[in-house]
Amino acid sequence: MKILKSTDSNFAQEFEALVNRGNMDMQKVMPIVSGIIDDIKARGDEALNEQIAKFDKWEVKGNLAISQDEMKKAFDELSDELKTALKVAYDRIYAYHEKQLEKSWIDFGAHGEILGQKITPVDRAGLYIPGGKAAYPSSLLMNAVPAIVAGVADITVCTPAVGGVVNSLLLAAMYVLGIKKAYKVGGASAVAAMAYGTETIDKVDVITGPGNIFVATAKKLVFGDVNIDMIAGPSEVGVLADASASAYHTAVDLLSQAEHDEIASSILVSADEKFALAVKDEIYKILPTLERESIARKSIDDKGAIIIARDFDEAIDLMNDLAVEHLEIAMDNAYDYLARIKHAGAIFLGHYTPEAMGDYLAGPNHTLPTGGSARFFSPLGVYHFIKRSSVIALNKGAIDALGEACMALAQAEGLTAHKKSVEIRYKNND
Repeated sequence: MKILKSTDSNFAQEFEALVNRGNMDMQKVMPIVSGIIDDIKARGDEALNEQIAKFDKWEVKGNLAISQDEMKKAFDELSDELKTALKVAYDRIYAYHEKQLEKSWIDFGAHGEILGQKITPVDRAGLYIPGGKAAYPSSLLMNAVPAIVAGVADITVCTPAVGGVVNSLLLAAMYVLGIKKAYKVGGASAVAAMAYGTETIDKVDVITGPGNIFVATAKKLVFGDVNIDMIAGPSEVGVLADASASAYHTAVDLLSQAEHDEIASSILVSADEKFALAVKDEIYKILPTLERESIARKSIDDKGAIIIARDFDEAIDLMNDLAVEHLEIAMDNAYDYLARIKHAGAIFLGHYTPEAMGDYLAGPNHTLPTGGSARFFSPLGVYHFIKRSSVIALNKGAIDALGEACMALAQAEGLTAHKKSVEIRYKNND
């Protein structure tokens, strides 16, 4: 695990590499993904089935659809503990996202004009749920609940099926959510099918959900034909901590991201060198105890970093520059520092707020901007599943009061018909 000191002569270069950790070499996979998309646009289900055989490694011999009976059976077979856990997660995520729901509004102007904004859900949403190295029912909850709160009537779920089999907990989560359309297809093929439609899978208006570089590239290529939430990369956590934190707890939190993927990033920034080195020692003690040790070890060794800052002010500045997906502030009085954080997907405050709680059931969404894109992207939310339409209604008094200024601007831009469309309604020109 790299240890970087801000006082080192080569720190700027090393830190820049961390800032740019989200750079994905999409150019390498772009021809493959583009070919997948074009093939599905041209041949629909026939191409989709061939791609499933090639990439998902199983042959489609029947319907790709996941039946309601499969979902219910999976739920019925769950332990009471897991049934309760799914319901707790659903209720908390729903309650949080319900607060994001925007309302339409109307305002009355000084000249009798009526101006407003109309909020409408999209007709159809497509949710991509990963299923490679692990199954993620939590991702289904995080993507489906905001769409449900927004009022989306038609929700499609696509997820890869290893050997044609979908994880039972994911199926149970579909039942809890009331999902009616779900299909066993993953990768760029799923994104293309939802973006353009096939005989089996309906075209949607917005596609959300994380995935590998093929999924991310596909979402980038279909953007404009459909809307998307963001271009997400590997998962990451940044921990801002001092000696008031437990070195052991901090090490576990860093490893909770490392076990996701070999290319996940776990970064500690601290002004306390003794504490930081103690965290590193704890990490290597804990690693052998993890079920996914090989994945977590490679992530920590290749993508992990401990940054030792000159002081706490510099530590905050460095963390803002990193703009991490998950940011833990593991310090006493952590809330006091919230105002100084400019860029982070989700912020976890205090010694009893591990990032894992946010992954599952704290309430806020866990589909978050990665690789520094928290500088301009927001977490997935209800706002990704709604549209805003402007509302304008003018009367004769408003035209008379505002028409002269509008005609002057139209004249200045050389748009004669624009000017005339106001002029024929202006003053006495009825």
